[in-house]
Amino acid sequence: MAEKLKLDLSIPFTDKEKAEIAMNSLKVDPEPRRTKVTKTFKVQENILVVSFEAPETKDMRVAANSFLDHLTLVMRTIDMFG
Repeated sequence: MAEKLKLDLSIPFTDKEKAEIAMNSLKVDPEPRRTKVTKTFKVQENILVVSFEAPETKDMRVAANSFLDHLTLVMRTIDMFG
């Protein structure tokens, strides 16, 4: 069995509350089962840490791009509504 690919992202926010809001908004959308990608979330102080694991490069790329699109929307919403 091949080793899984791993990607860790650390996204800084101005405070812990905003990092938690982002985490709670982003973790509600699970990855489709067919991709076999897993995501884990945690907040460390004001940093949102997201870890991905995927068996194939294509799955990782699709999951990461989708996540970053959603993250952009969440960050804009937080900035707009505080």
